[in-house]
Order: sequence, then C-alpha cells, then structure tokens
Amino acid sequence: MKKFPAFRIFSDQQHTRSGIEQLSIDDLCEGEVVIRVKYSSVNYKDALAGTGKAQILRRSPLVGGIDLAGEVVESASSDFGQGDQVLVNGSGLSETHDGGYAEFARVPADWVVPLPNGLTLAQTMIIGTAGFTAALSIHLLQQNNQQIEDGPIVVTGASGGVGSFAIDLLHKLGYETIAVTGSQDAHEYLYELGASKVVAREKIQIGSGVLEKTRWAGAIDNVGGDTLSALVRASKPWGNVVSVGIAGGVKFKLSAMPFIIRGVNLLGVSSSNCPQLLRKQIWSRLGDDLHPEHIAKIKTQTTNLDNLPMVFEKLLNNEIRGRVLVEI
Repeated sequence: MKKFPAFRIFSDQQHTRSGIEQLSIDDLCEGEVVIRVKYSSVNYKDALAGTGKAQILRRSPLVGGIDLAGEVVESASSDFGQGDQVLVNGSGLSETHDGGYAEFARVPADWVVPLPNGLTLAQTMIIGTAGFTAALSIHLLQQNNQQIEDGPIVVTGASGGVGSFAIDLLHKLGYETIAVTGSQDAHEYLYELGASKVVAREKIQIGSGVLEKTRWAGAIDNVGGDTLSALVRASKPWGNVVSVGIAGGVKFKLSAMPFIIRGVNLLGVSSSNCPQLLRKQIWSRLGDDLHPEHIAKIKTQTTNLDNLPMVFEKLLNNEIRGRVLVEI
C-alpha cells in the first residue's frame, strides 16, 4: 500500500516535536483491523500530547489523535468486514498505540465500536471523547440515583467540549443546570445549549469551611483543584460530583465531612480505559436517548492535519469553544 500522511508525535521527558510524515501500514502499531480514517477530533488531551505540555505518550513516536472514525479496509477478525463503518475512542490511542491523525489506522479488534444507530461517522467525531465523557458522567450520575427533582447540576468548564455536551445532554434529560465558564462571550452559547443559569467562573465562591452552605445537587467538573473541593463541600446530601478534568490543578483539599455527614459521592471518570461493554453501551445511548440536541452548534470548527498545531495552541489558551472536527 502506498504511503499516506500522518500527524506523528516524538516525545520524551525533555522535548516534544510533531508534524506530518509519510507512513505505510507497516509503520503503524499492530492490530487485527485496518481502518480508512475519515474523521477525528481535537480533545484537550490531544493538545497536551501534541505540544508536550503533559507527558501523555507512554511510547514514542506515535501518531496522534485519541479518536477516529472510518471504514474497515482489512480485518483479521470475524467481527468486522471490509466496508464496515466503525469508530475507536480512547483505549490507548495516542498513548500506547498509533492514533487517528492519519489516513489509515491499525488497531486491535476489541477496541473497535460499530457505528451506532442514529449517528453518522462525522457526528461520532464531533461527539468524540469529549461527548463520550459527558455521556459517561451522566450515566454514572443516573446509576447513582441522581434525580431531576434533587436540584441543579453544576457544569464547570462549560464552554469546552465536555462541558458543552454535558449541558446539552442534561437539558435533554430534564435536569436544571448551572453552567460555569471563564469565557465572557460564551454565555449566549451556553443558554442556547440549554443551560438554566450561566455563572462567571470568578463568581463561584470557593469558601474555606470543611462544609459550605448547600447550593447544588451535584456537578460535572472539568477543572479540578480548589473548584472540585468547593463543589463537593457545597453539595446537597447524597449529591454526586463527577471529576473529569484537571485544567485547574491535579491536587485538592477535602476533609471527610462531606462524605460522612452529607453522604456526598465523588465519582471519577476515565474514558480512555472504560470497559468495552460499557463503552458500547454509552455509544448506543448517544445514538438514542442521549443523542445530542445541538450537535451542529457544538461543532464550532473543522480543520485538517496541517492545522493541528495552531488548533492545539488555541485550545490550551481557552480560545476555542465547543468541538473541533478533523477531516482526514
């Protein structure tokens, strides 16, 4: 097979460089399924990997991109045949295995998800890991008995990919939402996605008590750090706070009081190593009862492999709202 373009990342603890290279299938990591990639996406994790701002790659070099969608061109697995439309998200892409920023990808068969009913290939990548993470967070909230009548759900980092889909999906299910954002020009956008209330990030009172006055029934937090602590300490009894991001810091201080006095639950979400059965269940829901209402509005940009470095920098500088679709 002829050479094809791929956005490849070389990274060690001191330096990171990345760019377009011409590869062949034999240059890619091993796997039973070869996919002609049609679309990928840009996630916060992709930007960190591509710029070296965090040590995401566990081996080097690797093709970037933690998401991909396309058509099977070769398969050594009886589960997939030529022409099948499929997707892969997380599962080690661009961490331990070549990812989706290339015309072709070769992956293990047990990572591959058939295209869900109700979604196109492009829609799966507008959703991507960000939307999948939002849906997985909501799935966990529901499993933990988060009821609509309990009160509002706070979504921090609301104008980003995860936050945008969290607002959209929670609104679709009937939950009241409080969208917290540091982007002054994103308020109208968030109301259009269904936010019940939009609050500027600096208006959230962090407080210093081991318990604060209860103000919400739960949260989906993209920030971490002091914000995550504040969300837990001000949660209503038996509330659920889902931690999905660390844009504001990896460390936070908490006492045991919110857990043993109010019964608050702090839930963690890891989309990369989500069990495959659960992964397929979430994607099935994204094509059905969790199908986003404003998917076209959340996709704010389309780009290609050549422009990825520019997109990474803008994303890390909070200059992008919603999602960026990558056409391969």
